Amino acid sequence: MPPDPYPSGTDAPSTDFRFIAHYNFPPFFTLQPNPLTRSSQLETWSTHILSYCRHHRIFTLTLIDALSTPLFHNTILKKKLSLNDARTVLNWMASKEGGERIEWIGGKGGKESKCWVFWRRPEEWADAVGSWVEATGQKGVVFTLYELGQGEATRSQEFYGIDRELLHRSLQILVKKGKAQIFGQEDQLGIKFF
Repeated sequence: MPPDPYPSGTDAPSTDFRFIAHYNFPPFFTLQPNPLTRSSQLETWSTHILSYCRHHRIFTLTLIDALSTPLFHNTILKKKLSLNDARTVLNWMASKEGGERIEWIGGKGGKESKCWVFWRRPEEWADAVGSWVEATGQKGVVFTLYELGQGEATRSQEFYGIDRELLHRSLQILVKKGKAQIFGQEDQLGIKFF
């Protein structure tokens, strides 16, 4: 059985995602040699990847698994981005020029490379959680990471279903700002908001 292309507990994609116009243009799937054209193309790929991952609530990608998904493969056109070109796009997204919207997990060498996709950066997730805590009067309440990321109370929030590691990383930002405290063991972490 092939690996799950929708990691981090995400659901299979819904059919209502609207692909960008370039997705139906065959040259989009071949990186162009002209530097100006390539720069524009990389920006368009970045927009496409971030929109797709946000819509499908994908927080991490494994490069080789993602190549066969609609993210990189237009089955109607029978066109897909090559492994090397997809790696180039993701490396660009990881760069300052690309907005640091990708972060490689454990190195970026092989085709099994995995990366975070920051359709919201950790700082933005921290702000979203902090805003929810403030708006719902949850200061002083202790939550487990599971309750925040998967609990019934947060079901309507954009951070519902967030990858546990990304949630923990985002909450550390609130801790550094003095707005929260994390305590407990690795598998039993709790957080209290101030």
